[in-house]
Amino acid sequence: MTHKYSILFRWINVIVDYCLLNGILYACFITTNHDLAWLDVYDYRLTILLLNFCWFYSSNIFDIYSYILKRDAILILNANLGALCIFSVLAALIKLTLPELYIPPTPFIYYFALFPFLILVWRFLFLLLRRHYRKSWIGYNKIVIIGSGSVGIDFHNYISSNPHLNYRALGIFDDDPKLVPPYINYLGCVDECLNYANANNIKEIYCALPQTECERIERLMQEADDKIIRFRIVPDIKGIIHKPLLVDMFGFVPVLKPRPEPLENKANEIAKRTFDIVFSLLVIILGLSWLTPILALIIKLDSKGPVFFVQLRSGKNNKPFYCLKFRSMVVNSESDSKQAIKGDERVTRVGRIIRKTSIDELPQFINVLLGHMSVVGPRPHMLKQTVDYSQVINSYMVRHFLTPGITGWAQVNGYRGETRETSSMFNRIKADLWYLENWSILLDMKIIFLTIWQLLKFEDDVY
Repeated sequence: MTHKYSILFRWINVIVDYCLLNGILYACFITTNHDLAWLDVYDYRLTILLLNFCWFYSSNIFDIYSYILKRDAILILNANLGALCIFSVLAALIKLTLPELYIPPTPFIYYFALFPFLILVWRFLFLLLRRHYRKSWIGYNKIVIIGSGSVGIDFHNYISSNPHLNYRALGIFDDDPKLVPPYINYLGCVDECLNYANANNIKEIYCALPQTECERIERLMQEADDKIIRFRIVPDIKGIIHKPLLVDMFGFVPVLKPRPEPLENKANEIAKRTFDIVFSLLVIILGLSWLTPILALIIKLDSKGPVFFVQLRSGKNNKPFYCLKFRSMVVNSESDSKQAIKGDERVTRVGRIIRKTSIDELPQFINVLLGHMSVVGPRPHMLKQTVDYSQVINSYMVRHFLTPGITGWAQVNGYRGETRETSSMFNRIKADLWYLENWSILLDMKIIFLTIWQLLKFEDDVY
């Protein structure tokens, strides 16, 4: 029930927001020019389309429509304020980067005064309504459990200790009442379950009987279908897996997967690769083409050695590749085994600047174009680091399912630079695995935006 109403109210908020976005824009056009007709407004259709795209991108960056019935009101309002700030910045960038796109100033002044104000007023009113009516909107799903084995007991305990899931377990059915702990309501023998559910308007039954009773489970499932009651099976895999799983069906055979991987989908893989090619080409043509000869001269004048630093690093499927950087250190024998530390004497004068601003990483866009790297992904580690950390951090090698990136979810969450302790690398790996399971094009764009924002702040943890 919660999921159903969450989607409903999410779409109500989406529709109202876009109606405000476009309705206010049209009203501002009309009120500032009374002679303006709809066909004249139609001439600004590209501007209107771009503004809609800006709001779509901004709202997705801050995820303002997710968990609209559950999330704390302050967090929702903060997310909306952030989205409005990004929206305004993007609109200003459109004006600056597309001067040939005519945007009449007066209606847009009114627009950028009214739209943020009315969006926040609407969201505040919605949150007030939610406060008074959330219980009736969400409600509780009453459920019962069949089977008092360890799986059934654990499932009951989990439901009872997580009320935000909006399920209420009324008790357990089992043929042996002695197996049901005293703190759990014993409802009767298994064969009484469906009559009880029917009489008490219970629409979901969770069956935790062992696999040895498969014929009985099949019979109960059929009877539940006849009574229009949803029947769920809770499999006993507790001793094998200790994390959430996904289920793929191969015919009638269920196959459990330990994690979602959006980039296993070929369409997603092609979309990410296309984005990488376009983005890297833009950086190489607009930036590296003129910056490389200038930096080459400065690096050569500052210290002896090559312009580029080339190092073998761990790539996708742990295949090593040559990672490119502008050289920021004096030539030394420890570059493949020792991380840079604060005050590292190997770093040159020019190196301190280009490392601080991450300019030294720019040649990696050539790696992106060649397919060795992606714009966004887990940072590639030295081969020695891969060997060392794979022995002390569980699931460390899972990050190699992905193509390594110039920036990543770990980096924009503060896990970058030197890793003195294993715990620092553990947090980085945890962030990389989250990215693996939650990838989307919008997430990549969010990470790129946050990377640029952090570069402008000049972080102190990069040496």
